[in-house]
Amino acid sequence: MKKTLFAIMALTCMASSLVMAWGKKEKSGKVLNIYCWNEEFQSRFNDYYASKLPSDIKVNWVITPNQDNAYQNKLDEALLGQKKAKADDKIDLFLVEADYALKYVDTKYTLNVKKDIGLTDADLAQQYKYTKDIMTDSKGNLKGVSWQACPGGFIYRRSIAKDVLGTDDPTEVGKALSNWDKFDSVAAKAKAKGYFMLSGFDDAFRVFSDNVTTAWVDKSSKIQIDPQIRRWIKQTKEYTDKGYNNKANLWSAESFAGAGKNGKVFGYFGPAWFLDFCLAPATLENPNGAKAVGNGSYGDWAFCKGPQGFSWGGTWICGAAGSDNIDLIKDIMKTLTCDPTTMVKIAKEAGDFTNNERAMTQVANSSYQNPFLGGQNHMAFFLDSAKSIDKSHMSPYDQGMNETIQHAMADYFNGKVSESTAWDNFYKSIIEKYPNLKK
Repeated sequence: MKKTLFAIMALTCMASSLVMAWGKKEKSGKVLNIYCWNEEFQSRFNDYYASKLPSDIKVNWVITPNQDNAYQNKLDEALLGQKKAKADDKIDLFLVEADYALKYVDTKYTLNVKKDIGLTDADLAQQYKYTKDIMTDSKGNLKGVSWQACPGGFIYRRSIAKDVLGTDDPTEVGKALSNWDKFDSVAAKAKAKGYFMLSGFDDAFRVFSDNVTTAWVDKSSKIQIDPQIRRWIKQTKEYTDKGYNNKANLWSAESFAGAGKNGKVFGYFGPAWFLDFCLAPATLENPNGAKAVGNGSYGDWAFCKGPQGFSWGGTWICGAAGSDNIDLIKDIMKTLTCDPTTMVKIAKEAGDFTNNERAMTQVANSSYQNPFLGGQNHMAFFLDSAKSIDKSHMSPYDQGMNETIQHAMADYFNGKVSESTAWDNFYKSIIEKYPNLKK
């Protein structure tokens, strides 16, 4: 189902009918319903909060994949039925990510983190500014919090870097890849050695899309194509034609196979969550074996900034209006997104760059070593980037736009259609998805 079940404007307008009493504290319920799209938050919850959970509380996870707006459709349907739902069926927490966070921020479906839930300015003081800006509504109310910040970089294969550049040192490799001209030059050298610089079409997309200066949609609902998006298309077509990538689509088995023991991919762009949650498991020859050197290519990786700073994604925890577990929501949010001890533990044990400037400075200056990265402490690369992330060009349509442009251009990259036809297909598909938009 490609169209969202409920149009964005309908969601916003119908939200105004919710009774204001939703924000008031009620007697605690016995079922905590959490809506999300994968198991990332579930693992953080289980590892760093579940031990604090009252014994009489049952956690019900409702997990729906994100692709093609499936998660949003499921969430929208549940939110619209929240007022009439039985107490144990009401949503308590739901997760949103950067690509569509704005869709939920300016509605009464999300509780005010301070006024309704009870977190204080002091609790939130060390969180990175952009993570709060994204979840702040037009009236200045904070509507969600995150345990992570998501500056990104280039995660490269050490053994391939040694073969191509003569070194695997992150500082030296970083110098060799410090702008796109240098990156292209190394891609040519890698090709000559039998390697792919990137796994496929979408690897560099987020680097370019995060550096746009215009939103996907303007105030009159007209679609805008930023020069950075066109630059990604131009580069990706060149990389495909020259054999610099392996023609894989993001998240595909073929893409991650390039990181395996016998893989030939030089590197992948991504933030800390991609490194730990996505790439590291794909490098294990024996997925049930130890996460250690000798199991696939695990440990044969390192991290550098790459040709252009960027951020990618992020997950925010929202309290759902109508929840009967406000006190529990507050404790979850405070523990997982405000407590510096928890933030340090998540960073050191799970590899996440967590949403606490003081904690991350502590980890960056510590003896922490990431085993997947051959013992590198990569956190220092993120410190300055996290403070400078700017999300002012986001729109509520970002997930659909990003997925559709990548899908439409894949046929062009593969030589199946012309670029103009690919653009026609993009506009047709996106306007079908969002009928209120115009070319």
